[in-house]
This record gives sequence, structure tokens and C-alpha cells, in this order.
Amino acid sequence: MVRRLRIFGLMVVAVAFTAAAQQMMSSSGGRESHTGTSAQAKQQWNEAVAAKKAWTVSEILADRTAAQVDTAMENYAQSVAIPSFQYGTISAITGNLGGSGRNMNYFERQQPANFFFNDAMLPYIPAVSSTPFYNTRIPMTLASFNTGGSSETTQDWLKVRLSGNINSKAQVGGFLSYLYSRGMYEAQAAKHFNWGFSGSYLGERYQMMAIFNNWNPLAKENGGIQDDRYITDPAEVQGGSTKVNTKQIPVNLQDAHSHLIGHEVWMTHRYRMGFKKFNEEDSTEVFVPVSQVFWTFDWRSDEHRFVDNASADDDYFENTYFTIGKTYDVTRQWTMSNAIGIELLEGFNKYAKAGLAAYAMHEWANYTQTRADTLPDVNTGIRPKATEHSLFVGARLSKQQGSLLRYSADARIGVAGAKAGEIDAHGNLDLRFRMLRDTVNFCAYIDFTNLKPSFFLREFVSNHFMWQNDFGKTRRLRFGGMLAIPHTSTYLTAGLENAQNVVYFNSVGMPMQHGGNVQIFSASLDQRLKVGILHWDNKITYQKSSNQSVIPLPDLTVYSNLYIKFRIATLYAQLGVDCTYTTRYYAHGYQPATMSFTNQQELKLGSYPMMDVYLNMKLKRVKFYVLYSHFNDGLFGGKGKFSVVHHPLNPARFMMGLSVDFAK
Repeated sequence: MVRRLRIFGLMVVAVAFTAAAQQMMSSSGGRESHTGTSAQAKQQWNEAVAAKKAWTVSEILADRTAAQVDTAMENYAQSVAIPSFQYGTISAITGNLGGSGRNMNYFERQQPANFFFNDAMLPYIPAVSSTPFYNTRIPMTLASFNTGGSSETTQDWLKVRLSGNINSKAQVGGFLSYLYSRGMYEAQAAKHFNWGFSGSYLGERYQMMAIFNNWNPLAKENGGIQDDRYITDPAEVQGGSTKVNTKQIPVNLQDAHSHLIGHEVWMTHRYRMGFKKFNEEDSTEVFVPVSQVFWTFDWRSDEHRFVDNASADDDYFENTYFTIGKTYDVTRQWTMSNAIGIELLEGFNKYAKAGLAAYAMHEWANYTQTRADTLPDVNTGIRPKATEHSLFVGARLSKQQGSLLRYSADARIGVAGAKAGEIDAHGNLDLRFRMLRDTVNFCAYIDFTNLKPSFFLREFVSNHFMWQNDFGKTRRLRFGGMLAIPHTSTYLTAGLENAQNVVYFNSVGMPMQHGGNVQIFSASLDQRLKVGILHWDNKITYQKSSNQSVIPLPDLTVYSNLYIKFRIATLYAQLGVDCTYTTRYYAHGYQPATMSFTNQQELKLGSYPMMDVYLNMKLKRVKFYVLYSHFNDGLFGGKGKFSVVHHPLNPARFMMGLSVDFAK
């Protein structure tokens, strides 16, 4: 209760900050170069807020892409309260909100991280490409608080995002995210504290965008439950009793936790060159940019700690190399990259149908393993510290203007250093045309990568794991597309990938490389049906891996959401029930010491529906929800409520939350 009061206090502080800032902006007339009376200026500011803009940027070329402001009501409860939804609608998770997970729709997975420990928690780690910038003209605050469970199983998540313009060209923003979840099972708690700042200046000639992100996810690791029968057949292990206290189920690890610590500083500067053009409509001169030079800087630090203070936990691991009865592993990495380039901009005259960019990038990476210098002489090949330098060149041809056809093609090649020979190439096509009296959108893509496995997949040492691998580059060729028919709310996607030299973790948690080829095919139908206020959204995905021991996937995944949407005066509501389902397959195990999802061929999981009933509501700038997750637990669906080996899904529980957009 005290913790929740503190969280509410933080929300009050955020509201007070916004109100004070808005008062300052109002009293100063906005301090913007508007003409006319203060009333007219205030009206202009308010109109700008009503149509506030948001965008995200790409990491190297810093292209701006329009983004949605997070004010939508539909499926709000699922997006913030259900652990599996943080990774995708169909995910394999260790159970708790804030814990490790993996998207099981293969073509929706994010690319593997350079620091492989982050892969298990990518949605909880802020990234440059997902950091939003806002143009709101007056300060705004988006704040949300979500909670559920008892004092022993509490799940709280506070998120605040601030943004405000200094003038029409410059803005600053920031965010804070605090997650605290004790978990429904023993030794499963998670606590994350992430925060950051961003800012931009978009002038006619000089433009700048900058981001600072800080993340600090901390999660207890219980290694799974000792006996699955506590879930599948509790009467057998409890002398006839079928009622289970999940907090009393024996787990494999008693006092272990994983800790990720990271920081990132990213910024881009560009200077645009062009000419002035007279606008006859309003008799003013406008600047027409022709080309630009740019510099993008990125410094990032990542750290992983695995700490285990229980001597009995050593029996869980196959090997113990250094300290018996206590583990304290620390692995660190930092990278710094500088990219400089020039770009010919699209659309400055009728002959400039596409934009063309070229750049060079240097990457400096440093790796540290604190235990490697204590190894016996026979293992001195594993370096305690290492530094790598790499030089890349890249180019892009793109057309992003026009309503019928858009395309882009870009490639980056390693020309010198540790990553010489790497290739990262992508092509996209976006075409709109008329079909059956409707405008149809067809998107196609092709990707080819030839990438060296990350350093710690090649060299790693810790108290329980040690490896030194001479892995070759992993090659992937992927192509596919999407057909969108808005009139019928039909979205068809398909993709095919051929992967060679895939790196995966085997059943004992060691990285392996499969030298052959693995093909993955995926086809998905996203169909949204509507009759009056009744809606039924379904996403059905069929996927097939040619080698399940290397890339295990369920053949069929289903997400179904049946709901009604209605309005009472100014209150909008969505009342419904949803369900996730996969066919049976050899699901992943999980190795807590390295935060890696392992492959195994002994136990199949799946064929279990997980269902939630919810009510999402929105009243002007406030949205809120109530949710009873996994309501079918113990009622129907069977006992196979696992998505990761020995890690059961959370039992049923009630949750609620609200989100407020304070801009006005």
C-alpha cells in the first residue's frame, strides 16, 4: 500500500509540473512568434495541441517516421497488464510481468541484440528507434498507472511521458517507467526503473535530434518449478488436495536474480542546403532543401549481472567453475559509433523523384569479463578484455513521397576491422491501387544479412558457463509481403526465410551453430469483422520450420478478440473477451544464468487457451480499464498452462488501471 501511495504521489508531481508549465506558457503568450492578440495566440496554441504530432527516427540516417500518440482505448488493458502481450500476442514467457519472454510469431521478432542478454527483455529496454518525439507547442503529460493482485502478488506499473515546445522549432521531452511486480510464484519478483530525455531542433537549414535513455531491469530467477504436477495433477503431489497455493510450489532457485543496466546517448546533426522559392499564394519566400550533410553519434553501455546467494542452487547447474555457494557474474560491453554522410533530398524539383544517401560509419566496441583473467592457462584464449574496431560504408535510394508508389533500398557493408565482410541490406516496396471499388495497399520486402555472431556468443566465461566458439557468419535471406484491404478490414501477410549458420542455445544452455540451412515459412490472416456494435478480431498465423531442433515454432498460433464497442454520452467503452492459443510443439526452456531461451526435444507444450475478460473505457482525455486475466484457469482448457518448460502461466487475477493525457 505504501508503495502504491508513492506511485500516486509521483503522478501528482507530474500533473503539478504540467499545470505550472502550462500556466507559464499561457502567461507568456506562448513566447512564440505569432502576431495578434493574446487570445488569438492562445487559440493557435490550443489548435496545435489538438493536432499534436509525433514521430520516431531511424538509428543511422535519422529518418523521421510519423507515429501515433498513445491515446487509443482499444485493447489498452491487454497492452499494459498481461505479461505475454509485452512481446507479442503469442509469446513464450517465464510468467511474471517484467520477466523474460520471446515472441513466437517468427516474422514479428526483433533482430537479435548485440548484447545477447538483452534479447529476453527487449520490450522493457528503451531503444532509439522506438523513442517518440512530440510537437505539441504547449507542455503535455501522458501518465498511466496499472495495478493488480494482493500485497503478496502485487503488479504495479507507472509510466509518465512529458513533452513541450520551446518554440515552433525546438522541443524537449522525457519519460519515466517504474514497474514492480512480486509475481504469482515464489522467487519471481521483478523491478524495473527506466528513464530518459529527448530533444529536437528542426530549423530550415540546421536540424538536430538527441536522446538519452537509461534502463535498469531487475528480475528474480526461480529456474522454474521443481515438479510440473503441481499444475498438471496437484492431487498426486499433495495427497489428494487439488487446491494449490502458487507461492508454496517448490522452485529450482531460491535466491538468484538477473540485472540489466544500460545507458545510451544518441544524437544526429544535419545541415541542409537549398534555395529560396517565392510562394505566390501568400507572397512569401519558402526554403526548398536540395541536399544535406549529417553526422550521427551513438554511445551505448550494457551490463549484465547474475547473482545467486543460495548455496543449494549450485545443484541446479551442470558446472561450477569458480565460487561454490555464491555466484556473482558481471559482463559488460560498450559501443561507440560515428556516421557521417551526404544526402540528395527527394522532391526539390519535378525531376528529383527519389532521394539518395551515402555514408561511412566507424564502430568502436569494448568488452569486459571480470572472471576471464583468473582462468587456468589452458583456457587463456578467452579474453578478460577485448576491443574491436569496424568500418562500414552504406547507401540508400528511396522514394517516400507520392500516394501510389513508394520504395526504398539500402545496404551497409563492413569494409575493414572486426566486422569486415558483413552485409545488411533491405528493400521495401509500397504500392496502392484500386481493386473491387476499394483502395488496396500492397507492401513487399526483401532482406539479406550476413552478420558475425556477437562477441559474447563467441567468447564467454562465468561461474556456471564457459565457451569459446569459432562461429561463421549467419546468413539470412528473407522476403515477403502484405496485402491490406481496408474496406473489409482484411490483412494478409506471408514470408519466407532461408537461414544458414543459425546460432541457438542447446538444451544445456550452450550456444551452438547449425551449419546447414533452415527454411521458415509464415502466412497470416488478420480479419476484423463487425456487425453493429459487435466486433470480432482474429489473427491466425501458420508457420513452418524445416528444422524444429534449431528454430522451434508452433505450426499454428491464434489470437481472437470478441467485443462490443458502445458509447454512453461522452464515455466510450470496449467490453470483451480474448483468447490466445498455439498448437503443441517442442517449446523453449530457459537458462536464468545467461537469460537465454534454450531448445529441447523432450517436452511438448501448447494446445492451451488463455482467456481474459476486460472492459476498456475512455472519457475525454482519460482512459481506464478493469481486467480479469486468465479467467478460464481451473474452469476449462486443461492443465497445460505452460509456454516455457517448467514455467507456468500466471493464475487468474483481477487488474485495473488508468491513463491520462493532461495536455489541454
